Amino acid sequence: MTGFFEKYGTPLAVLVGAVIIAFAFAFGGGMNRPAPVAPGEAMAVDIKDVTTDNSPYIGNANAPVTIAVWYDYQCPFCKQFELNTLPQVYDTYVAEGKVKVVLKDFQFLGDDSDTAALYARAVWDAYPDRFHDWYQAMAENQDEEHGGFGNLDSIVAMTKGIDGIDTDKVAKLMETKKAEYQAAIDADRAEGAAFGINGTPSIIIGTTLLSGAQPFDALKPLIEAELGN
Repeated sequence: MTGFFEKYGTPLAVLVGAVIIAFAFAFGGGMNRPAPVAPGEAMAVDIKDVTTDNSPYIGNANAPVTIAVWYDYQCPFCKQFELNTLPQVYDTYVAEGKVKVVLKDFQFLGDDSDTAALYARAVWDAYPDRFHDWYQAMAENQDEEHGGFGNLDSIVAMTKGIDGIDTDKVAKLMETKKAEYQAAIDADRAEGAAFGINGTPSIIIGTTLLSGAQPFDALKPLIEAELGN
């Protein structure tokens, strides 16, 4: 048996490692994307340390509780989180003025992610009252990762279907303020990395960092705890 491992141990280890990596990419979307973390296993952080002054947000600016969400516009888990979890947060807490959801950029899935982030900044700059509708429409129209939707033409076409947004004005802002927007996007990602974030979606509530498309039941007790503070 010893001779067997001396002869075949290294090749077997390489093979097993390759299988593990292949499995991660096939079923987890890549090694750099975090697996969902149960609330009890989440990392310790503090929302008070999160910069929120220069990011789009949904809700009352003076809401007593702030949630920060790092996201990528091409990430399928972000789409799942936006369509399945955040609507319950909006209905239960944001609509009541209790929670503000701050949206932080963590674009890492290519050119379409970067383009969408820049366009989002211009929409927020020009039409903050329409941003939530635009953000939800982006999630609803998102297809498979790099599946076609997400380039500038498709985003503009989608945006034209949202009342109250002048796409020419947004395009002009995106061009003239590109450097400013890009600096803010880069700052969001750097800040997220400093908190230990390495994929999307990642959510900070109070002193807890959650990773992955967490269900509403994982967020609710954390929000309630913050409301009670």
